[in-house]
Amino acid sequence: MKAQLFESMMAGFDEVKKYRRGQRANLRVARFSPINIVMKPRDIRKIRTTLGFSQFDFAQYLGTSVGSVRSWEQGVRRPRSTALRLLAIAKQKPATLLYLAR
Repeated sequence: MKAQLFESMMAGFDEVKKYRRGQRANLRVARFSPINIVMKPRDIRKIRTTLGFSQFDFAQYLGTSVGSVRSWEQGVRRPRSTALRLLAIAKQKPATLLYLAR
């Protein structure tokens, strides 16, 4: 089993090398558009309180630290990437996040 897994991984690496050289490769490439969402500190706090989460619970659910959530809500830092996408979903459809959180 381990030998098959190793061979499969190496074959995948070979395909990536071909792709990077501009050759035809057997790959699926996904590109995501950049996030053009501006999330203000008060928006983040409102999302969290609407969901009924403490900062600790909200951080655990988003897979980040309490310090990050605190700094977002205070405007010291801004959420990026995955956290920003989850916050946007929570803002538009909070019931979806509540359903998945429980």
